[in-house]
Amino acid sequence: MPQEAIIAADFQQREIPRRTGTAPPAATPLRSYYQTLYESLGPQSWWPAKTPFEVIVGAILTQNTNWTNVERAIANLRREHLLSPRAIGRVSPAHLACLIRSSGYFRQKAKKLKAFVRFLRDEYSGSLKRMFQTPTAELREKLLGVHGIGPETADSILLYAGAKEIFVVDAYTKRILSRHGWVGDQATYEEIRTLIESHLPRDVSRYNEFHALLVNVGKNWCRPRDPRCSECPLGPFLEAPR
Repeated sequence: MPQEAIIAADFQQREIPRRTGTAPPAATPLRSYYQTLYESLGPQSWWPAKTPFEVIVGAILTQNTNWTNVERAIANLRREHLLSPRAIGRVSPAHLACLIRSSGYFRQKAKKLKAFVRFLRDEYSGSLKRMFQTPTAELREKLLGVHGIGPETADSILLYAGAKEIFVVDAYTKRILSRHGWVGDQATYEEIRTLIESHLPRDVSRYNEFHALLVNVGKNWCRPRDPRCSECPLGPFLEAPR
């Protein structure tokens, strides 16, 4: 797992509902976590973007920063009419870096954006439609070969921009599953992804929602320090058998 990148999202703080105290069933598959969170928190409506390419830009820019900073960078790109592969390819690296400065590591991220649009042009003649027609496993391997795209970013692109059946693992997911005894501290990205996908039906909308719901839990309750387990919708699951 790369640094604790906040991928997916810096959700606005929400009114936090208290848990009811009802105990979960004796055997608790992860789909019960999904159902509990969905019933408690509702749909998360993530990812906030107008086009698939904007999702990809956001997935790269959100590495090691929060979503508020990404929103500012994307607003700058939109103002300059740069939210297209062709426009990103043509803009100078220096100007691009300046526009995305708020996202942090802006020079490196400008290079990553340039690397992606170069890959898109060279492999798929600049067409996202053609790119997403590639079989998922094959496309994932190709994305992982692009400068600056790791597993979390690649899977965010596949799930949120390409509507592919692949779950996105982030630091929030790992922290929650580790505290609940599903994985060890040394669990790899692929081990966690495989675990979650084995417990949920292969469904894009469910993967989308569950990832977003876990981010919400990680931000509001399952924090690195002083977790609020007694108030968390997943609190009743802490002592349940695996």
